Amino acid sequence: ARAPVAARALLRAAVAGVMEARVPASHPALPGHFPGQPLVPGVVLLDLAQAALAAAVPGARVMALTSVKFLAPLRPEETATVSVTLKAAGSAAFEIRRDETVIASGQLRYAVA
Repeated sequence: ARAPVAARALLRAAVAGVMEARVPASHPALPGHFPGQPLVPGVVLLDLAQAALAAAVPGARVMALTSVKFLAPLRPEETATVSVTLKAAGSAAFEIRRDETVIASGQLRYAVA
């Protein structure tokens, strides 16, 4: 089972999904990442991108990450905005922000089950 992440989906048209998310300090991926200065791991950020994609395209699953850049840290309890923009059939771009700061961005390929 996945760990809880507070999220609220805000759908905009059929071409993009936007979601606000907050990773709680109790998330099981945080201990050890890093003691005294916890940061949300990249894999949890990628899970948020998957959730935003699923909100925009029901049944969509990420098949490949074609590029990913982690640009700034996200700390537990901070609110992040996750956006997914659909590109050509089966591809999308994502961006994760904290206010005006880009935390992570990338491109992915997906399939609809």
